Amino acid sequence: MTAPKYRELADMLLGRIGDAAIGDPMPSERQLADETGVSRMTARRAIDELVRQGLLTREVGRGTFVSRPAVTMPLQLTSFTEDMRARGHVPSSRVLRSETAPADPASADVFGIRPGDPLLVLARLRLADGIPMAIERSQLRVDRFPGLEQHDFAVDSLYRVLLDEYGVRFEAGEQVIRAGIVRDDDAATLRLAPGAAVLELIRTSKSHGEVVERTVSTYSAARFELSAQIAPVTAPGSAPRSALRVRR
Repeated sequence: MTAPKYRELADMLLGRIGDAAIGDPMPSERQLADETGVSRMTARRAIDELVRQGLLTREVGRGTFVSRPAVTMPLQLTSFTEDMRARGHVPSSRVLRSETAPADPASADVFGIRPGDPLLVLARLRLADGIPMAIERSQLRVDRFPGLEQHDFAVDSLYRVLLDEYGVRFEAGEQVIRAGIVRDDDAATLRLAPGAAVLELIRTSKSHGEVVERTVSTYSAARFELSAQIAPVTAPGSAPRSALRVRR
């Protein structure tokens, strides 16, 4: 049985990817169509397939490029900055928003405060080797961390500041992971095509039993993978520490 034309074209592009360096540009849909004699729709499907596999990445307004290998992040309470450095990447951040805002009812419930009480809202673009990896939107109690908003979190690590200046050591937390589609206002910032797949992580971190931070992170699904160690539940009466929830 003959393979579909887009699959044959994708296989041809695989050979080029193998000879290319990470970050090298690849032909556009029009260039591929002109070069191979296929339709632009077929060229688009071939590129879409390789983007889906994480071998190519589209950057809005720039083109299609050979991807970096997916960055693996463990499911544990860790600083993005320190974790990227430990893995040999150069981390950087760009502050998208830093301001005090009143807590909505849902956030107030998480922090155990009243609706309308002030929270520090910090949104950052997180990069590894100059490549956008995630947008992190964090909330912290203003009354718990006076002066925190004075820091430049394009340079400073939030977790390092919390430890060094406020004595906060994270001891527990909960992380919910959801698959989704990139928000329209995030797509350009993350250099993703509209409708690209993302991973959304909602993390609540505690210190001494108190919720200290809540962060919603949006990761490019093509650039990140998550890892976790698992083991059978063997102790009598023990319960699993994670759960698959059905969203309704």
